[in-house]
Amino acid sequence: MSVPRAAVPAEPRSVPPATTAIDTASLKPLLEPRSVAIVGASTVPGKIGAIPVAMLREYAFPGEVFPVNPKADEVFGYRAVPDIASIPSAIDLAVIAIPAPGVMAALESCADKGAKAAVVFSSGFAEVSEEGRAAQQKLAEFARARGLRIIGPNALGVANIDAGLVASFCPFFKPRFAPGGAVGLVSQSGAFGGYVANLAQDRGLSFTKWITTGNEADVEVADGIAYLAQDPATRVILVYMEGARNGARLVQALEMARAAGKPVVVLKVGRTAVGAEAAASHTASLAGADAVYEAVIAQCGAYRASSIAEWFDLGYAFAFGKAPKNNAIALVTVSGGVGVMMADEAETGGLDTVPLSAAAQDRIREIVPFAGARNPVDVTGQMLGDLAGFEQMVEVVLAEHPFGSIVGFNAGAGHKEENGFRIQKVWETVRARHPDAYIAISGATPPAVQRAYEAAGCLVFTAPDTAVATAARMARLAARLAEAPSPIAAPGAPADIPAHALNEHEALELLKSAGLPAPDVRVAATPEAAARAAEEIGFPVVVKILSPDILHKSDIGGVALNLATAQAVREAAATVLERARAAAPDARLDGVLVAPMMPKGGVETILGVTVDPVFGPMVMFGLGGVLVEVMGDVALRRAPFGLKEARAMIGEIRGAKVLEGVRGTPPADTEALAAALVALSRFAAANADRIESIDVNPFLVFPKGRGAVALDAVIVPAAGRAAS
Repeated sequence: MSVPRAAVPAEPRSVPPATTAIDTASLKPLLEPRSVAIVGASTVPGKIGAIPVAMLREYAFPGEVFPVNPKADEVFGYRAVPDIASIPSAIDLAVIAIPAPGVMAALESCADKGAKAAVVFSSGFAEVSEEGRAAQQKLAEFARARGLRIIGPNALGVANIDAGLVASFCPFFKPRFAPGGAVGLVSQSGAFGGYVANLAQDRGLSFTKWITTGNEADVEVADGIAYLAQDPATRVILVYMEGARNGARLVQALEMARAAGKPVVVLKVGRTAVGAEAAASHTASLAGADAVYEAVIAQCGAYRASSIAEWFDLGYAFAFGKAPKNNAIALVTVSGGVGVMMADEAETGGLDTVPLSAAAQDRIREIVPFAGARNPVDVTGQMLGDLAGFEQMVEVVLAEHPFGSIVGFNAGAGHKEENGFRIQKVWETVRARHPDAYIAISGATPPAVQRAYEAAGCLVFTAPDTAVATAARMARLAARLAEAPSPIAAPGAPADIPAHALNEHEALELLKSAGLPAPDVRVAATPEAAARAAEEIGFPVVVKILSPDILHKSDIGGVALNLATAQAVREAAATVLERARAAAPDARLDGVLVAPMMPKGGVETILGVTVDPVFGPMVMFGLGGVLVEVMGDVALRRAPFGLKEARAMIGEIRGAKVLEGVRGTPPADTEALAAALVALSRFAAANADRIESIDVNPFLVFPKGRGAVALDAVIVPAAGRAAS
């Protein structure tokens, strides 16, 4: 009996992403308009129809502004017109601030006036009822027919700070955001977008573009990401999302950002079943499986934040600071206890607190005899009264190693502006000497001093552990961006998948034809035929009941192992058939499967495929047994993918060390495993419309160089294809 061995192919031929590019040029009238009409403009300050007009005046929008109000001659200094037909010239952008029943007619009139984009504030569409959903669908159809790009409905609007455009009723654009910001925001939720604008005001952060998409009748989160990926002013993209309508477009947008070298930080809500249901009802979008979103975001080189604070801190850090060039971090603190906390956070985040040499430690102690000098470096509180000595100590630390990150903790020493500015000057000098490092300061810092730090390229955090954690997260995201995207495997050829439920033999044969290694097996209708099959294969063998209706064969005693003689096979085949008839009298029985008994020494793993409603076929990998069933220790990837991505999948599960060899066991043939994952991904991509799921369990991986083999498989045809 020979063990099937999976040949490890060369890296599969790369294929380009979807050839239909996201049309970012069509968003120019939305975010860079030359003229704006506000339908439903109001003269009453604070009203939804008043705020965008007032903001256009506040931000000195340089184009033409046409408030539409039949009862007013002027709105916030702009001459009003009684109706859309009275607008004296063509318009680029229409802002619709009227109740839902009048929206369609307003859009038609604006399109007749040449509008190429519209922002619809109005609610009462897909987020509230089926009637509203139908009305929203009509808006979408109209937009496609007329070439009109629509934000909303049920949206808070958009802003382009540098262009003086605030087409929103968000109240947090006053006081004015400064031009020259670095952060682009795309948010499905308008209220959350407004909240973030308020956070940004408090943090001194400014936006390049601010986009809320609402119900996404037309413009989706993916469109906003793609636009910002190509926007020269935007250095970091913050995304808030509840779900995606079109997974392929979201992937394409994220890949555009990766190609442009722009970090994308995603706050994807709906992790729990309750949260997912709330998200779906809020934006009327498909939630999809949360683990799938997690995997796709990472696979596209973006970063998913776990909290608002983490998300916003990363946006702040990429706007004002530099991403670490490596994982080495220097910690400089006035408190030994806080130094321990910072070191803990560094190790948790995968950063390396490289210890200083004995010579450097001696030099530090010459400056301060009682300093903790290893790294973290505890300069003690007295050093903040001797800033020249403090600067010397910092330079001794930084001369030791090309640290990618430098984090300082000043405690409360800089809480008064005078002393705060003195300390800030030291760090400004450090920044000038180390222009490419991540430098962050933590502790009590007055606002004016914080702005001085940020102007010099130093980040400021209240909590020292947050400063360290942000460095670690930036390093991970920067590493993803710096890494060349994994080559994408070409999808395989579509397979002839039967419409009826497949038994194990049919499933294994399909997967074998797709490139997955499988044993030489035989199907036998009778015990005598099973004995003959065993003699052809070679002893010892396994006999299993063969039925598409009995998935857990061992539960009914439908598996017999290590059979060494023809008579043993006859008896086992008769027994498993009898047990199957008794346990599942209505099941379709296709006989028994006779397979070679595998040698000991392999690692059982599980490979699987599910077809996600948003992102399509997703490949799953995990170790067999409790790690998958109880701990959920699996890796996911969107199909198809290449060997590089497959190797990353194998390495990222918590149980990966089992495959590396533990307690004297040899390392597993992970190259054969990676090749099988690629083959499965190609099969899944080619047959996404024909399958619902695939389960290869167990997939046995032998020691290095000896291959791997699929021992059992289930393929569930797509709903509607299976025979009744």
